Amino acid sequence: DIETFYTNWANKLGLQEPVFEYNNDIQFVQAVRKCVDWVNFETPRFERVPMEMIVAMAALESGWGTSRFAVEGNNLFGIRTYDKNVPHLLLEGRTKWKGWALRKFNTKCQSVDFFVKVLNNHPAYSEFRDVRSKMLMFGKPLDSKVLVKTLKAYSTTKDYAERVNYIIDSIREQEKSVG
Repeated sequence: DIETFYTNWANKLGLQEPVFEYNNDIQFVQAVRKCVDWVNFETPRFERVPMEMIVAMAALESGWGTSRFAVEGNNLFGIRTYDKNVPHLLLEGRTKWKGWALRKFNTKCQSVDFFVKVLNNHPAYSEFRDVRSKMLMFGKPLDSKVLVKTLKAYSTTKDYAERVNYIIDSIREQEKSVG
C-alpha cells in the first residue's frame, strides 16, 4: 500500500525514465543502475531483481553496451522474439525471418523492465523466484551470485553463472578502488 502510494505520488510529479548515456564501462554501469532504480520504483519489493545481477548480465550480454543489438535495438539482454510482428533485428548476415530474432526496444530502460518481467513470469525461472522468495522470507538480502545460478535456462553457455559472477566481482573491485 505504501509502495503504491509513493509510486502514484512520483508519477503525479512527472518523474520520467532516466536518460541512458555512456561512453565507457563505468558510465554503462551507472546508466544501467539508474534504469534498475527506475524499474524497481514501480516494481513490488518481492518482484525485484538484484541490481548487481542485472548490471552484470547486461554487461555480459551486450558487451558493455557496445553490441549491435544494444546500440541499434536497445536490447541489453539478448532478448528474443518469436513474433515476426514485434519490432526486431535479424542476426548479422540474415535477410529473412527464420522463426526468431532479437527484440527491439524503444529505450534501454525498457529492455531492463522487460527483463525483470521475464524473470518474474516465465516458467523457466521459477527456481529463481523460489530462491528469491526464501531469501526475502528469512529477511536476507538478495544475493546476486546465488540467484544467477538459478537461471540455467537463460543461456546455453555452461559457465554462464560463473561469467556473470566474475563481472559482479570485477565491478565490486573497481568500485572499491574508485571510492
